[in-house]
Amino acid sequence: MSLATNSITTKRVLFTGGSGKAGKHAVAYLLDQGHRVMNVDLVALNRPGVDNLIADITDSGQVFNAMSSYAGFDELEPGNGVPQFDAVVHFAAVPRILINPDNETFRVNTIGTYNVIEAAVKLGIKKIIIASSETTYGVCFSDGKTNPRSLPLEEDYDVDPMDSYGLSKVVNEVTARSFQRRSGFDIYALRIGNVIEPHEYADLFPAYFENPEVRRRNVFCYIDARDLGQIVHRCLEKDGLGFQIFNAGNNDNSATIPSKDLAHQYFPDVPLSRELDTHEALYSNRKIRDVLGFEEQHNWRKYVSTTH
Repeated sequence: MSLATNSITTKRVLFTGGSGKAGKHAVAYLLDQGHRVMNVDLVALNRPGVDNLIADITDSGQVFNAMSSYAGFDELEPGNGVPQFDAVVHFAAVPRILINPDNETFRVNTIGTYNVIEAAVKLGIKKIIIASSETTYGVCFSDGKTNPRSLPLEEDYDVDPMDSYGLSKVVNEVTARSFQRRSGFDIYALRIGNVIEPHEYADLFPAYFENPEVRRRNVFCYIDARDLGQIVHRCLEKDGLGFQIFNAGNNDNSATIPSKDLAHQYFPDVPLSRELDTHEALYSNRKIRDVLGFEEQHNWRKYVSTTH
């Protein structure tokens, strides 16, 4: 689906981690918007129109080399040298705890992100978008049942995870802020919610509705992978914001229970910082709607029937 915006310009985008669960849908969305995308990953993305380069983000030399590389053979033809990328989107990471040892998760995610942002800034690429995470809020991977200090979760929250993955994402946000301060470039961090692919609505959501407790650690958030692509695209189009953090989530909760009742039932001791609309997400996406103009296209109600 194409978005009607005031000014859409085709960009040459380096996208790390485009072969992953979230990345492949975001890459597809950007291609549909007319952007040229080079996917930098350890595994190629087999999709028409995408350029691939195999590289390790924890190796600074490979990252600098990738960002100063031709995207495809066609770019050799003009004879003007390597074109500069207009933007970098950085999704490559160990995607959660309990895949690698904790120290390796932290190393890959923090060093990889440092390398990507450093290379982009030093090469003069003035738009950088990085993947942060819902886990920064300290509920998802906490030891035991943890409450946030207030709801809804919004970007000014004092994030305090206790796990290596969430901590790595907090460090990456600070890294991004530091590089933005020294460069003046636009660096936006997306705190990406629980990513849902199109086929997962039928597979997962009926069980979520049957037993809402399983979604408590996610604070009932989700982001449709295609809507995440729209958010990335809108970040590419929105200039001049400096360093920003955005919750990347859909408008509603992954539950049929009204928001205020959901909060009272599963977070009974947590104060609400403001009034909530009937089904407004406890993982608030108000900022991406107000600042980026995000318009949800893939609410779960389009794909899951319910009698509630």
